[in-house]
Amino acid sequence: MSGFLGSVWWMIVSLGLLVTFHEYGHYWVARRSGVKVLRFSVGFGKPLWSRRGRDGTEYVIAALPLGGYVKMLDEREGEVAPGEADQAFNRQPVWRRIAIVAAGPLANLLLCVALLWTMFVVGRPDFEPVVGHAEGIAEASGLQRGDTVLAVDGRPTPTWSEAAMALATTAIDRRDIDVRVRDANGNQATRRLGLSGLPVDYDQRRAIALMGLTPRHHLLPPVVGGIQSGLPAWGVLAEGDRVTAIDGTPVRSFDEIGPLVQALGDRGDAGMIEVQRDGDRLALEIAPVRHQPEAGGAYWAIGISPASAQMPPYDALLRHGPLQAVPAAVRETGRLASDSFAMIGRMFTGRASVENLSGPITIARYANASAGLGLAWFLSFLALLSLSLAIINLLPIPILDGGHLLYYLIELVKGSPLSERAMVAGQYIGLAMLAGLMGLAFYNDILLLLR
Repeated sequence: MSGFLGSVWWMIVSLGLLVTFHEYGHYWVARRSGVKVLRFSVGFGKPLWSRRGRDGTEYVIAALPLGGYVKMLDEREGEVAPGEADQAFNRQPVWRRIAIVAAGPLANLLLCVALLWTMFVVGRPDFEPVVGHAEGIAEASGLQRGDTVLAVDGRPTPTWSEAAMALATTAIDRRDIDVRVRDANGNQATRRLGLSGLPVDYDQRRAIALMGLTPRHHLLPPVVGGIQSGLPAWGVLAEGDRVTAIDGTPVRSFDEIGPLVQALGDRGDAGMIEVQRDGDRLALEIAPVRHQPEAGGAYWAIGISPASAQMPPYDALLRHGPLQAVPAAVRETGRLASDSFAMIGRMFTGRASVENLSGPITIARYANASAGLGLAWFLSFLALLSLSLAIINLLPIPILDGGHLLYYLIELVKGSPLSERAMVAGQYIGLAMLAGLMGLAFYNDILLLLR
């Protein structure tokens, strides 16, 4: 499936599933509270499919799959037969109305836990959190090649995904943190990562790179991809050769070749380069030459370039048994919720860029990408999206669930409902706020595509 069609398809699948659960939460509690439900719609706009159930509810799948709604009997929205007045939403006690409105976000929260539980049981393949290269802030903080990141700021990091998320999140605050590592010799130590040294207006999406960290799985393998004519490697090495050692020093990645070639050139004579070629191990003699590019300083060169990068196989698996997965899913949900609320707070205070706010285009792209990585990754994406849907709906913005809950809390305090005029004014304010948020999200999506 092409990138565009795949993105559209998986976005529809993702939002359709999450919206259905959200609206079913409202529906289930409303029905058990004695409220009559007139319509259960997944999507907005023109109905593509509809059916009326025995309970009198019209079930609809509509054309625009970016939301949904449950329409309940309500005297404020139309005439209600006297015999059905007790089934009207507006006639229910305030605590019952709160329960009905809160049931949607709660359904998404429970779905998040269920999806994470399934993900943990299935097992999500990932990469070990091993440092491949450290420079700049990371190197100055004592991190080095081969270190396995065990915890970031007290948060365990069993895989690189967890380590990267923890590092990127704490980097927003630009504060120094403790990173617990296990070095290549198996010794554990705590490094003080100086994130306060990050630039004030740095690109928060490039936090890991700017702190000078490259994970091991991002390093290029030491495989020759091209050879420049007229330089020492021409006629000696061949495309596809895997460099295993230079002058007796083992080579594990392509970035190690450059410094070893410089050392060999500074020594002033030829050295031996060991390679694997078609299953054979060869030792070849090469003497670097001084190369002066048109731009930049001179350096010792042998004239090779790396092969095209390919993602290495996963070397870690995040998995729990069915029983252990229950508390793990609950903890992960709590951690994701805490991170999400903290990010919202950072954006409101200006510490986090509003570019972190994403819209449907980014959601579609991530849905397609996660589906391509396998079931466990897609479940992880769905869980995060379900939690995000719950949190967004709880924001105290009129027309969202959180806005209605705010109305009902005010009603509890003052002892009577808000006036129709106040509620209508709130709806207009809510529409304006929601339109602004959606506009900003679309703008960020388009800007990201252009970049």
